[in-house]
Amino acid sequence: MEYTKYEKARIIGARALQIAMGAPLLLKITDAELKKLLYSPVEIAKKEFETGTLPITIRRPLPKKRGS
Repeated sequence: MEYTKYEKARIIGARALQIAMGAPLLLKITDAELKKLLYSPVEIAKKEFETGTLPITIRRPLPKKRGS
């Protein structure tokens, strides 16, 4: 599924907040990789998003049909 830039920002932001609040990481990340990412929750969330491991989905409502 292709996400809009707004959906991507919302997903990454929500996951970064979860990580900042102490949620477990969904990827196996070594200490060297964490150092490279500067221990940033946003960068970790981006990496999780890019690999497709986030269990977050987007529901897009369909337009309502006009009755006749």
